[in-house]
Amino acid sequence: MAPEYRMMEMMICAASRYLEDGRTVAVGTGAPCAAAMLAQKMNAPNLVILFEAGGVAPTMPQMPISVGDSRTFFRGIMAAGMSEMMSTCCRGLVDYAFLGGAEIDKYGNINSTVVGDFYKPKVRFPGSGGANDFASMCWRTLIMTVHTKSRFVEKVGFLTTPGYLTGPGAREAAGLPPNTGPYKIITDLAVLGFDEETKVMQVESIHPGVERDQVRDATGFDLIMPDFIQTTPPPSDSELRILRGEVDPLRLVIGR
Repeated sequence: MAPEYRMMEMMICAASRYLEDGRTVAVGTGAPCAAAMLAQKMNAPNLVILFEAGGVAPTMPQMPISVGDSRTFFRGIMAAGMSEMMSTCCRGLVDYAFLGGAEIDKYGNINSTVVGDFYKPKVRFPGSGGANDFASMCWRTLIMTVHTKSRFVEKVGFLTTPGYLTGPGAREAAGLPPNTGPYKIITDLAVLGFDEETKVMQVESIHPGVERDQVRDATGFDLIMPDFIQTTPPPSDSELRILRGEVDPLRLVIGR
């Protein structure tokens, strides 16, 4: 029997539930944008969405295809620019930021620059964009990514974006604001968080139909895996109806 939802829909719905009403969230396009739009329509009508290119608090009629898409400004309160967005983060006014990356380690550090030698890399990626600013200055960082050993590595090959760096106190020692850092990682297998004392990544819930060993085998380091791990609630009928009918009717994201 065909599944009632795609795993991308599972990830978007799971991510959207962490966005609280009245908060601010900086997003790019794709799945993070879909999660923010869904949250705005489901559980957080007063969620303020910000885009790197300058759109502030839009109510988007459709899924935008870039951070500079005119839809990211639709009915917004301001058409600003990148400098205003980054300075807003620096002032501590952004609660959540969504990020992705090519590699992520057990402390939530992200590599989106190169794999291999910097000057003769095996693979060169686009780089930080605004990710370093977002992760450095926003209060909580949310990450959405597929869960594979090549992505979840013991140590990132290049530190593009700071997580908890080398462990407790390392962010603060580097001059980053206290009480900031990675919050949740939503993958196609599980939802991950970070242990409060060690700042090491831990499993918080596993998606329906996924086994513990699948999560462990898809990770290139020792995850903290509690004896009891809850199952991530699957997408509800109302979440799927709004996601498919209002957020992404053209299946630009959920069709993946």
